[in-house]
Amino acid sequence: MKGIQDTSSETFRQLLGNGLKYEIPKFQRDYSWENEQWDDLWQDIQLVRNEEEIAHYLGYLVLQTSDNKSFKVIDGQQRMTTLSIMILASLKSLQNLIDQDHDAENNKKRIENLRNSYIGYMDPVTLVSQNKLMLNRNNDAFYKQYIVTLQDFPKRGLNASEKLMKSCFEWYYSKIKSQYKTGQAIAAFIDEIVDKLFFTVIKVGDELNAFRVFETLNARGVQLSSADLLKNYLFSVVDSKDAHISEIQEMESYWAKIIGNLGSEKFPEFLRVFWNSRNKTIRKRELFKTIRKSIKTKGEAFELVRELNRNTDVYIALKNPNDELWRGDPEIINGVRELMIFQVKQPFALLLSAYNNLTISEFKKVLKACSVISFRYNVISGSNPNEQEIVYNDCALRISEESKFKTEWLGIIYPKDETFNVDFANKHFKRSTRNNKIVKYIFSQLEKQVYGNEVDPLTDTYSIEHILPENPDENWEQFDDDAIEKCVYRLGNMTLMESKVNKNIGTSSYSDKAGSYSSSSIELTRSIPDKYSEWNEDSINTRQNELAKFAKGVWKLNF
Repeated sequence: MKGIQDTSSETFRQLLGNGLKYEIPKFQRDYSWENEQWDDLWQDIQLVRNEEEIAHYLGYLVLQTSDNKSFKVIDGQQRMTTLSIMILASLKSLQNLIDQDHDAENNKKRIENLRNSYIGYMDPVTLVSQNKLMLNRNNDAFYKQYIVTLQDFPKRGLNASEKLMKSCFEWYYSKIKSQYKTGQAIAAFIDEIVDKLFFTVIKVGDELNAFRVFETLNARGVQLSSADLLKNYLFSVVDSKDAHISEIQEMESYWAKIIGNLGSEKFPEFLRVFWNSRNKTIRKRELFKTIRKSIKTKGEAFELVRELNRNTDVYIALKNPNDELWRGDPEIINGVRELMIFQVKQPFALLLSAYNNLTISEFKKVLKACSVISFRYNVISGSNPNEQEIVYNDCALRISEESKFKTEWLGIIYPKDETFNVDFANKHFKRSTRNNKIVKYIFSQLEKQVYGNEVDPLTDTYSIEHILPENPDENWEQFDDDAIEKCVYRLGNMTLMESKVNKNIGTSSYSDKAGSYSSSSIELTRSIPDKYSEWNEDSINTRQNELAKFAKGVWKLNF
């Protein structure tokens, strides 16, 4: 991967050897592991100790360094901290044996040796430690003063992450104390796990390369904390100008709100949508670099987080038709629901700009245009979304500058009627969760256009009926295998049907199905037997062409 200095597999012993030091950046996330994660790690260690596994893989560790001696832990701080606490809990168990005068002399040597190897040097007089691992600004003092020194914990006044660190220490201390009764056994336990727990270590030279690593690994399904990296950069900008503690606290408050509001939504995706709603569109790989160039002062950092915080609510609402932001407005609810059904994300930057710079009535106009274009361009025509994103971005910037919207700004990505008609008349929708929702939506909209009947596209009352069944039997011998493959998933072969009835008619012949169609409450379905005395390829072609003509009137923009 570009920007990586080195990639290697390293055990915990190798990581902490030869005087190497690790620092968790001061504004990185606080310690957050809980009982479930502690127990998962413990159970994995037991598999190794019981020889059910030769070694155990702990995932990626992303480190930033300029000299290969001192490292910033960009990703992996929770695992590094937990392993350090586990080793210190082992030292506490050894100290407990010393206090009981069990092999005291040897156990003192074990503590000194293990501490120097995996924790760091501690002055025997002052008890001031020079640790191999430095935690972030909210955790390091507690780690140094109480956990590393094996002192009794304070009874009150701990913050949330300090309480978790205290509980983690006590949890592992209890496990180790009950399972390993001698100093030799405790030392053997540590000696084994430091050699059998290993990471994939990725070393980078700066934050920009770290961000690129995150983007690459996240694209492969390994979710790393690119959001934390941006947070650390913004906080460092604020902190570099002699920030008052209240400024850091306010920045932390904003950041917590942003991440808390987004919930399961991916922060990098939101950040790019936000940025492209007010700046020339940039690729995902260039996002962090661009922001780093743009945000240089404390004021710029605060302005960014305030705007991010303000826009998270809108971004989340654009993905949820039932969000309270829409206050029951049926036009917006329907438009957002349609984008949800289509599963498109290209319009979000434009919609964010429209919401922030236009009246609600004008915002509705933009939302309607995005929905119609998404249906024509993405769902039916399957055109290149990259060109579409550029046009949306240009429109977003014009809205920001002019505080108005003209539908013709989007004309370049609006498939003309002739193109749309041909694409619709030939469209197939193979079975999938997304396609099933789209097909139900299409027929609900056509039913409304042609007959004026309202049908909820998300209801379970109706399901998709394939007139020529997906798995036809001897009732459908007029279709050979090639014709079945060509026809079964065409829109002309589909209709909406009451779910209970649809389940019962199965693979019945067309003449047997016709009676059920005639009694359906869906007019498009009821009309099929009247228009088609038999069902064959010509019937499917004719019906789909007819539906295409109706569709031009449903999904239409007036320029």
